[in-house]
Amino acid sequence: MKVLSLLVAASAASAHTIFVQLEAGGTTYPVSYGIRTPSYDGPITDVTSNDLACNGGPNPTTPSDKIITVNAGSTVKAIWRHTLTSGADDVMDASHKGPTLAYLKKVDDALTDTGIGGGWFKIQEDGYNNGQWGTSTVITNGGFQYIDIPACIPSGQYLLRAEMIALHAASSTAGAQLYMECAQINIVGGTGTALPSTTYSIPGIYKATDPGLLVNIYSMSPSSTYTIPGPAKFTCSANGGGGGGGSTTAKPASSTTTSKAVITSTSTTLKTSVVAPQPTGGGGGGCTAAQWAQCGGMGFSGCTTCASPYTCKKQNDYYSQCS
Repeated sequence: MKVLSLLVAASAASAHTIFVQLEAGGTTYPVSYGIRTPSYDGPITDVTSNDLACNGGPNPTTPSDKIITVNAGSTVKAIWRHTLTSGADDVMDASHKGPTLAYLKKVDDALTDTGIGGGWFKIQEDGYNNGQWGTSTVITNGGFQYIDIPACIPSGQYLLRAEMIALHAASSTAGAQLYMECAQINIVGGTGTALPSTTYSIPGIYKATDPGLLVNIYSMSPSSTYTIPGPAKFTCSANGGGGGGGSTTAKPASSTTTSKAVITSTSTTLKTSVVAPQPTGGGGGGCTAAQWAQCGGMGFSGCTTCASPYTCKKQNDYYSQCS
């Protein structure tokens, strides 16, 4: 009954999410500043797609001509919102439970590198701890995903890929919904004393059958073990570079950082969100649900008809969605 009540509370209107802003050194940069944000907040579900690197495809992204300077050894915050214009009370629907992750890739030019291919290493992960999911922690923190930048890596330009994975429909293959964007950053002050012994390709870091992506979260208890997908997290200490590794758990919203970031340009452009129509009306009579919205499942009382051309497809006994 506890599971059913949670599902009933799910709202399709705030289902999806976007990494819209970066906070570094006490500066919260404007929406889309130095981040390739999409015009639609939908997920990537094909882990073999090139869109897995920095989003795109069904969620077209807009290039940014900004690079944000970040100190090595500092903590940055990826700020997540349902849309480009949402507030801290509209991050992602609480039913979309799963892990949070972050990756870095050293590049020659952060403005032009697509992110597709090798060179990626994981620096943050937060999975399932005593019944609490990483995504739930981000929602509780008002959309903040805390990411420690390793102090030991070389200075230079990087892509910072922040990711949230929703597992509410992951009991079937390709049911996991992956949300990611790439920020363009210039890391300064890195000691360069350690490098990842192995880097990874995106796509390539995940398989659709990975236990962290093919899982029935409704059968889990607070003591259940969950395997976070992707490679092992890089840490400076494990690679001969001392401290300053990536974080393993999300910090509370009251945490602060004393590092200083520099805005590389004073010109900013604010973008507006273009999202699919949201459900109207109530129940199954006369209302329609947008693409990726919930349209069925045990205890569900919302719209059961999908907007054209989408159809309501059962993911499991607890969740059906329009696709």
